[in-house]
Amino acid sequence: MTDVQLQLFADYFQFYIQDEQSDGIDGDAWTDIASNARLALEANAFAVSTARNMEVPVKIVISDISPDVDLSLWDHVVEFSICVPSGRLVVAGCTDYFPDALRLTLESGCYEARVLYANLDKVSDDGLDGDDHYRVELWKGHAIPLKVLKQHAV
Repeated sequence: MTDVQLQLFADYFQFYIQDEQSDGIDGDAWTDIASNARLALEANAFAVSTARNMEVPVKIVISDISPDVDLSLWDHVVEFSICVPSGRLVVAGCTDYFPDALRLTLESGCYEARVLYANLDKVSDDGLDGDDHYRVELWKGHAIPLKVLKQHAV
């Protein structure tokens, strides 16, 4: 199991996780459905919408099986899948320099994923400070459509 905690600069209110060989997320991926899900998705990449345009705490967990989830602990939860053909994930803030971004090595293939969002309403009025935090879980699986397990008001 891999467990990584980091601070990502969520410039433009988002951060990215993508296969190293992916072209990434196009701005057109932020459809109404993606905005409501707080997640833009491509086959080999996804962007997480954040409550702040600042550094945010992110925990990434890669495991062999789907972790248990208690929806009552989270404001918003989505599940989907991502293909990782290269076996390397890039984790970056929207405006980070991708060649220097964090790489996570994992077995190539399809992964089911879950993004959990907490304390989305605990952001200061000026949007600079907050207790919001994000957890990304990935486990080997098969392709599944994007589904919102718990919806927070957008």
